[in-house]
Amino acid sequence: QVQLVESGGGLVQPGGSLRLSCAASGFTLDSYDIGWFRQRPGKEREGVSCISDITYYADSVKGRFTISRDNAKNTVYLHMNSLKPEDTAVYYCAAGPLGRFGWGGSIWYSPQEYDYWGQGTQVTVSS
Repeated sequence: QVQLVESGGGLVQPGGSLRLSCAASGFTLDSYDIGWFRQRPGKEREGVSCISDITYYADSVKGRFTISRDNAKNTVYLHMNSLKPEDTAVYYCAAGPLGRFGWGGSIWYSPQEYDYWGQGTQVTVSS
């Protein structure tokens, strides 16, 4: 059974850091492109970052967030620094076929392009 599980969310003060993890079972993550999305209350789900043969970041998180893989742990991470209150959201990881979001590929920030989703982890940035 294919499953993605996010963890690492929580409450953090503005300017703080968190590391989100996306662990897979039933498949190996290095065979997929992996995206991170977030959904704020009353807002649509938005793309935050994606790792394919290149990496992508939303303008709102560029320079603050970093996506990485640890193939030995079958886990993808989202390192979040200099967090702001507007980063408060439920964060989801998602998997799409390897190479789908490479050069000239599909739009990485479109949720419809992903095949598998985790259940989400809450991130709250507040003093």
